[in-house]
Amino acid sequence: MELIYDLSTPVIMGILMGGLYALIALGLSLVFGVMKLINVAHGDLVVTGTYFSYACFTIMGLDPILSLILGAPVMFVFGYAIQKFLMSRSFGVSMEAPLIIAFGLSLVLQNLNQVLWTPLSRGLTTDYAFKSFNIGEVYIPLPYLLNFIAALVVMLVLRTFLSKTYLGKAISAASQNKRGALLMGINPNRIYAVTFAIAMATAAVAGVFLGLTFPFTPTTGVSFLIISFGVIVVGGMGSMLGTFIGGMVLGLAQTLGGHFFGDAAQMLVAYLIVLVALTIRPQGLFSR
Repeated sequence: MELIYDLSTPVIMGILMGGLYALIALGLSLVFGVMKLINVAHGDLVVTGTYFSYACFTIMGLDPILSLILGAPVMFVFGYAIQKFLMSRSFGVSMEAPLIIAFGLSLVLQNLNQVLWTPLSRGLTTDYAFKSFNIGEVYIPLPYLLNFIAALVVMLVLRTFLSKTYLGKAISAASQNKRGALLMGINPNRIYAVTFAIAMATAAVAGVFLGLTFPFTPTTGVSFLIISFGVIVVGGMGSMLGTFIGGMVLGLAQTLGGHFFGDAAQMLVAYLIVLVALTIRPQGLFSR
């Protein structure tokens, strides 16, 4: 009983932490699943969404979660423009070309955020960002619970959208067989632009909850990009459910690793789990 009690805190915190990891990784997983593009700018796009929310919060006094009313559409349009005017032509050149463009976009965003906001660490310091509650003897910060709820909602919305709507089915068709989609009258380039736009809208959501949970700087996106890669490697690239579960696995690996081996070993254990997953099932647990 004592062991179960000792593990209750790291297990619950790991699951809730995994919610944030899954939320950040969902957009990355969607882009890869449809476009087969490893978007190395994804972490910086998430942080750009965080800074947009920070601007709404500090300048307009708008609550960060409510700022998504503006932030999600803005990031949607930004993502559509990135794919249509930056990425689309490069796909006809080689698979490396869009990867290089994404890397360049990452550097531009990092430096632009640094110019606009300075390298200082910032945070979305709302009243509820510091609130917490207890489940038995387990202390839970409110932002961690909000992360999990947001990840669950976004995952379910994306899964329902992809499986139940005409546009979602068109996205799925283009991801499975581009030539077959063309024969059915589907424009893959337009589908890719919409997919990237949806991924950026989810990045806006992830950016808000990232800012509510952790301090951030213009280079914060790099570390969360690496974690996101781990999440989709475990869960399966392109699978929304797999990405959600992959986030839980990485979150649990981190907190349990810290519990048994010390704080310094948290991410080591998490990345060892990723390595084992690659060895045993390279396509991920729930790959399509």
